[in-house]
Amino acid sequence: MTPDQSSEETSPARSVMIAGELLNWSDLHPSDGRPAVGGPVPAELLAAVVRPTDSVLVAGPHSVELLEQVAKTAASVDVLVRSAPDAEEIAKALGVRVFCGTLDHFGPEHGEPSYDMVVALDGVPRLIGPDTLVMPWADGLAVLKSRLAPGGRLLLGAENSFGIERLVQPDPTVTVPRDEDWPADVRGDAAAPAGLKAVLAALDGPDTGGSQVYALYPSLVDASVGLAAVDQPLAAAVVARAVAAKFSGPTLTDPYRTTQEAVAAGLGSELAPGWFFVVGAEAPAVLPEGAVPTGGGVLLEELLLTALRIDDHAALRRMVPAYVEWLRAQDAATAAIATADNVIADGPSYRVFGTADAVESTGDALVVAQLGRFVRRSLETGSRQPWAAGSAPLDLTARLASMAGLSITDELWAAVADSNEMIRPQGSAEQLATIARLSQELSDASVQATWFEGQLKGIRRSKPYRVGQAVLNPARVVAKRVRRVVR
Repeated sequence: MTPDQSSEETSPARSVMIAGELLNWSDLHPSDGRPAVGGPVPAELLAAVVRPTDSVLVAGPHSVELLEQVAKTAASVDVLVRSAPDAEEIAKALGVRVFCGTLDHFGPEHGEPSYDMVVALDGVPRLIGPDTLVMPWADGLAVLKSRLAPGGRLLLGAENSFGIERLVQPDPTVTVPRDEDWPADVRGDAAAPAGLKAVLAALDGPDTGGSQVYALYPSLVDASVGLAAVDQPLAAAVVARAVAAKFSGPTLTDPYRTTQEAVAAGLGSELAPGWFFVVGAEAPAVLPEGAVPTGGGVLLEELLLTALRIDDHAALRRMVPAYVEWLRAQDAATAAIATADNVIADGPSYRVFGTADAVESTGDALVVAQLGRFVRRSLETGSRQPWAAGSAPLDLTARLASMAGLSITDELWAAVADSNEMIRPQGSAEQLATIARLSQELSDASVQATWFEGQLKGIRRSKPYRVGQAVLNPARVVAKRVRRVVR
């Protein structure tokens, strides 16, 4: 019996060094790296899949909360991490057996010969260290699978090398290597294969029977929503909100619209920042439960933006009054959060989509404020406005309000007065498109003005115009003198 094996039997809560461990490194509390996997999505997945009779191996950095959840549910839990400080923290906090080292040193002599479930929701890359000579992703996957008992279940995470963030905002640190970006062996890459199809092809071998895939947004390690299918408008709105919340500053493209359009193109799963794969088990289609509203319909904002883009004035004059009428019929709490981007339109009926910042106004002021929010969002996305003039936020709000029979008074202006500053599209691409569109409109207006000036000059040179001027000028002189005498 080896000393390590003896320590495992006498002190199961102790962390056991197996080689390849990082003595001055933490994946649970990184200084400049990404955090460990955590949050409601993996928590609900584990709650659905882990059984009380299971022996479980958790491999890679997972938050202490997730590890505690597994430890309280399963019959036995082993943890494999590469960080020595993390191993000590986990062993002390949870009292489970922790192996500290890298996956290439985690042999059959460590832990159980086989496990009912292997959980590696962070993926393979952080299961190796700078001393690992070679560990391609496929080899890492093979090691994890080799520890599964017959009929065992595998939960695996993978980061997408070409996710939606590549289209929205490049990594500003890509030219500045982080502490964890140590050189890797050229014979193997621990990153997952590029693309969802490649990962599925590696997972779905003859011994697995297929995988259930969750598209994760906005990131692998901090997913707020995981969807087995990203193929309907309300799911698109959910993931677009998650991406927009993460990329709230200047971006290459508008994150909300880019995500919406990616889902509409059928790329919601392929462009997800990361995936969870569930092999050998069944899990809910939406994580966490209720993240996507049930029922049909689309966001009212999408319908209004479509009408703006195609100059459908009839649709705007139909939808805006209907929305305002519905808004006025709601209680104060509902109306305060019932913005156009937070209301689902399903035919003639409306319902609130989720939570939003509440508007403090009431009555007509609240209606104007909600219409003003839609105007602001439409300008931030670079949407085309179907009116040639008066494109300031207040003017656009007044146009929409007039469709609902509202005349904007000084009191009502106060509801949107703070939004009258210049609003620029968030994404650089949308800014360039807006500049091009406005430049074209300015050019068209200049051509029209030139044509009008030519028409005016031609009229002034015509004989009927000169005769009229000769007749009217004396009459004007007489009229002026008469007005002076009367005064």
